Amino acid sequence: MSRRVARMRVALSGLTMAEYFRDVENRDTLLFIDNIFRFIQAGSEVSALLGRMPSAVGYQPVLATDVGQLQERITSTKRGSVTSIQAVYVPADDYTDPAPATTFAHLDATTNLERRIAELGLYPAMDPLASTSRIL
Repeated sequence: MSRRVARMRVALSGLTMAEYFRDVENRDTLLFIDNIFRFIQAGSEVSALLGRMPSAVGYQPVLATDVGQLQERITSTKRGSVTSIQAVYVPADDYTDPAPATTFAHLDATTNLERRIAELGLYPAMDPLASTSRIL
């Protein structure tokens, strides 16, 4: 298995383990995904290896499907729940880039950290106006 394929499978493997704890062990599970962008980037590289024509901004044509299949498995059942905290890299701070835009569509809440706020020496460099929550 190539490193690209392995990188793409890491998030899915971690999620499978979280589902095991939820469904078999009947536990509530917290899943940390350090930079979901790596999963997307690896998917783009694997897609190129398979000879698929890239779509918007060079991402794989199945970007929405790949992200959706991962994100929709993060859910609660009668036996337990999987809650996820994910770091999302935003290339060039462009929130309209297809990778973060597709990811954000699946998240219940986001806390946006901004470089311009960090440059002012304010920490945490959170932008409350750009941050979102479906729950509140």
